[in-house]
Amino acid sequence: SFFSLFLGVHGDEFSVLRSPQSVVFRDGSWPIPGERIPDVAALSMGFSVEDDLSWPGLAVGDLFHRPRATVLVTVKGVDKLALPVKGISYPIENAVPFSLDSVANAIHTLFSEETPVVLQLAPSEERVYMVGKANSVFEDLSVTLRQLRNRLFQDNSILSSLPLNSLSRNNEVDLLFLSELQVLHDIASLLSRHKHLAKDHSPDLYSLELSGLEEVGKRYGEDSQQFKDASQILVDSLQKFADEMFNLYSGNAVVEVVAVKAFNSPLTRKSRSILQSSESKTENPYNLAYPYNYNYSVIFNIILWMMIGLALAVIVISYNLWNMDPGYDSIIYRMTNQKIRMD
Repeated sequence: SFFSLFLGVHGDEFSVLRSPQSVVFRDGSWPIPGERIPDVAALSMGFSVEDDLSWPGLAVGDLFHRPRATVLVTVKGVDKLALPVKGISYPIENAVPFSLDSVANAIHTLFSEETPVVLQLAPSEERVYMVGKANSVFEDLSVTLRQLRNRLFQDNSILSSLPLNSLSRNNEVDLLFLSELQVLHDIASLLSRHKHLAKDHSPDLYSLELSGLEEVGKRYGEDSQQFKDASQILVDSLQKFADEMFNLYSGNAVVEVVAVKAFNSPLTRKSRSILQSSESKTENPYNLAYPYNYNYSVIFNIILWMMIGLALAVIVISYNLWNMDPGYDSIIYRMTNQKIRMD
């Protein structure tokens, strides 16, 4: 199982907090295209990608020992996070929205019989997608806004141990931000009860999207004490979450962070919502064709030659039926004629 954590910012920074020795990130300031972040996750897990990635930040590493978990955390609405100096950071160019759907599909295809843990979650949007063993591990995870609020006011929530400073328990924006931190805590806590899943041979995937800090900035302003306190609390919680997940996977996990102030374009994807809300389809004003799929030629040839074969079969069968001699070719007439001659 393999673990990797992403966090997004507008200064636009992609940071690697933790990684095993089998995955090598070079120390440098090479910019990474925002749309290629999923490819970095796929390559670090040992999966292939359609387009070659000519980004020098990721080295080949050990091909025979791949990480066992990937966690992607996208944090919106912040220019820079004061992450630990020991991590490696890269600037992001063209900060467009991204998802790990391609990585999840690769896991489903290659490890379908082993049912790996796949969890994709956006708490503030009430969007959740769980596949495989994640359904049993995280069945008690709070995912709706009401569940998140109720979870915060339970006895064992983070409110009892987290220093709120200027944040308030009575403000909805503050509670939304804190509830996302509660989700991070609960994911690590629930997984710790099923440690055997972190020791199997199938890679696991965690993709989380946090926007609570962005809402705090809109509510109080980015120069406010609340925003500064929230940023520090988020950094501490992310570091703790990364360390816990890294240890649960016995150090065989990659933990990465991407920080994005604002995405350049909206994310257009089809996701499974817990509210089953309908998503608007993106318009195509220029009547452009769909992007070329590398399986097109294979599917085209299969359908083409199958249709040609069926057409030839119909022609041959029809020709033979049309020119059939009932007295010679039909077994019915032959049997009847023999019986008459015997009589």
